[in-house]
Amino acid sequence: MLKALAGFVVGIVVVALAGWMMMPRLMFSERVSPFGMEETVARIQHNIQNTGNGWALSGLRNPARAVQSDGGNVLPVLMIEACSTDYSKPILKEDTVRFLSILMPCKISVYKKNDGKVYIGTMNAGLMGQMFGPLVGEVMGKVAIDQKKFLEFDPSTPAPPMILPTAPAAGGGGQSSGGGC
Repeated sequence: MLKALAGFVVGIVVVALAGWMMMPRLMFSERVSPFGMEETVARIQHNIQNTGNGWALSGLRNPARAVQSDGGNVLPVLMIEACSTDYSKPILKEDTVRFLSILMPCKISVYKKNDGKVYIGTMNAGLMGQMFGPLVGEVMGKVAIDQKKFLEFDPSTPAPPMILPTAPAAGGGGQSSGGGC
């Protein structure tokens, strides 16, 4: 009996440890882009605008710029921000999950690595949503479906122009290209 109990406990520890070690790969994904930085960003931006479901671009950030201006030598990184009022509305209306507004807007990272390739980094919205109950799980499941559409590229179509941020309106903050969330 004692051996069975010890085996059970060891099994639980092994499964928990494996889950802990796999979590980063489950929560975030990274893939190589077939295009350069600007073309990758432009294609994602245009896919977001054409997905429907209330999606709009809310910003384009360059976090590497601050590091570079502080004397750091980092490779390019651009963060595309988008939000869907169709999906944010139910979460922002509900007191028990409004803290998840920290995940808004949705972000897609496009960056270079030392191997010279351009990568796309995303959060696993579907898995994230499952951690917060049925309302958030349902909403984030829809976000995950749309997120896949953002990253569908047709190399036979010409590259669209990159959508650069516009100057914020008076009283606004950040580099917005409209849409907000």
